[in-house]
Amino acid sequence: MPAPDRMLTHLRQAVALVRATPGRRGHTVALEGCTDVLVAGDLHGHVAHFQALLKFADLAGHPARHFVMQEVIHGKFRYPNGGDKSHQLVDLFAALKGQFPRQVHYLPGNHELAQWTNRPVLKADENQNALFREGVNEAYGAKFGPQIYDAYLDLFRALPVAVRAPNGVLVSHSLPATRSLALFDPARLERDTYAEEDLQPGGSVHSLLWGRDTSPDAAANFLRKMGCELLVSGHIACNEGFTVPNDRQVIVDCAEPPGGYVLFPADRPLTHAELVACVKTI
Repeated sequence: MPAPDRMLTHLRQAVALVRATPGRRGHTVALEGCTDVLVAGDLHGHVAHFQALLKFADLAGHPARHFVMQEVIHGKFRYPNGGDKSHQLVDLFAALKGQFPRQVHYLPGNHELAQWTNRPVLKADENQNALFREGVNEAYGAKFGPQIYDAYLDLFRALPVAVRAPNGVLVSHSLPATRSLALFDPARLERDTYAEEDLQPGGSVHSLLWGRDTSPDAAANFLRKMGCELLVSGHIACNEGFTVPNDRQVIVDCAEPPGGYVLFPADRPLTHAELVACVKTI
């Protein structure tokens, strides 16, 4: 575990680097200088999967490759007193962003949104938000725990919610349900500061991170609004590490073995079949 004061510095630096990411517009990023992209499925505190993905990414050896991780908090790994260890992956992201500021991206999921807006997520009758905060305090103590927790929330607010590859592949945690798509406004994602209604049920950010509609029409209409051709997302648990719900989308999941990810070329057009062929598992 890093020294608390050093971790606080890393987190604050990560917030600044996230906001300064090349190609960023509001809370979206258009990847620049990019030949290929590795997208991880939802990690939910799975450090071993993160370490394997980082090895596969080999960012130092591939300076034009980008690595996108998503939804890292609220996992099953616990400290002795019961706190959630998943904040450790946020710490690892902060360190990695400092090392590869142009190449590394973190997409929040509905769990990060719930944590920073203080809307509890319950699983097996446990409050995931409370367990996350307990884990931070257990790791960093009464003096630094609250400061580091606040830095996490600052980071969650700053993170992009959509990443566009040069060839029209969009990466987002999910997509709005059909009933929400009419009100979904991509321009609201390109603002530096969210309006409160964006974060409420039915708002553009909330519907983007919470939606579970994987119908062909939902995917096609969402991509049309976003000006993209294909979608890589997470949010939905996949027993095989990935699933292909329609002819425009691939879903990957790294929360449990086998962990799914996709490493796709970004410097040429792709068909959906070619994108699916790029999916791998840990």
